[in-house]
Amino acid sequence: MATATATIAANEGGRRIRWADLAPFIALAVILILGALINPNFISPANLANVVTRSAFIAIIAVGATFVISSGGLDLSVGSMMAFVTGIMIMTMNALEPAFGNWAIPLGACMAIVVGLLCGLFNGLIVTVGRIEPFIVTLGTMGIFRALITFMTNGGSLPIDRSLREAYRPVYFGNFLGVPYPVLITLVVVIAGAFLLYRTKYGRHLTSVGSNAEVARFSGVNVNRVRTMAFALQGLCVAVAAICYVPRLGAATPTTGQLWELQVITAVVIGGTLLKGGKGRVLGTVAGAVILEVIANVMVLSDLVSEYLIAAVQGAIIIIAMLAHRFTNSRS
Repeated sequence: MATATATIAANEGGRRIRWADLAPFIALAVILILGALINPNFISPANLANVVTRSAFIAIIAVGATFVISSGGLDLSVGSMMAFVTGIMIMTMNALEPAFGNWAIPLGACMAIVVGLLCGLFNGLIVTVGRIEPFIVTLGTMGIFRALITFMTNGGSLPIDRSLREAYRPVYFGNFLGVPYPVLITLVVVIAGAFLLYRTKYGRHLTSVGSNAEVARFSGVNVNRVRTMAFALQGLCVAVAAICYVPRLGAATPTTGQLWELQVITAVVIGGTLLKGGKGRVLGTVAGAVILEVIANVMVLSDLVSEYLIAAVQGAIIIIAMLAHRFTNSRS
């Protein structure tokens, strides 16, 4: 795992890594040290494993958001999309369980993948074909997806069938050689995302579109196709996160994924991806997701700041990160 991470880090952006690229990892190390000083229980293996596992959902979705933001777009619907995909997945599994037994779980996962891709494609096509700003499009679909899950649950909860819970439980609570499955799945997503962004023609086209769409278009790049695919990848990542998330709580509710869009965008910005597009940092994004979860965990374990202010702290972090980006760019 360490070797794969080092390889990705060495190849990010296809150039020598600058101190600015290492900033998320330095910040993470500092926060880990502070957490250990505030509460010794923070560095216990059980707590650290819990923190990393809980950060997997945001990290997976944020990898997809790295593609969207690098292309010059923005997706505010990821939290609501997560809730909607989760609801569809649970309904599918519950409906198929009488006929297929535990096979309803992989069939439901396949349905989640399809629905996630379609939701992302829907966002992308409205943005590119409809020529509407991504902010407006995804603000609208955020409301649509949230309303749909509220309708599906009748304002309550949509639980997974009891006969499937034990069989599905290991996907979140199980591990392989001591590494939780959500962490392994995140690692696969990160490696695939890094390869696609840094080692393929599509990745080069994506960053060129984010830097200057008109120049990219005159260079022969199909801008609409590139951006639509970025949104589709975002939907795919949401679906993968949903597959990992369902066994954790075993139900979908109207509040599932609430404010996750804030956490996802914050993780991406902390990681070094430019919000205006043109540069993406996959490993930095994952570090940003872990930083957010570590901060939340430290707040819970300490009495310095109320845990009810976690969202406020995350909001402050994204503002500080944007100011740091502006300061760095002005100096370069």
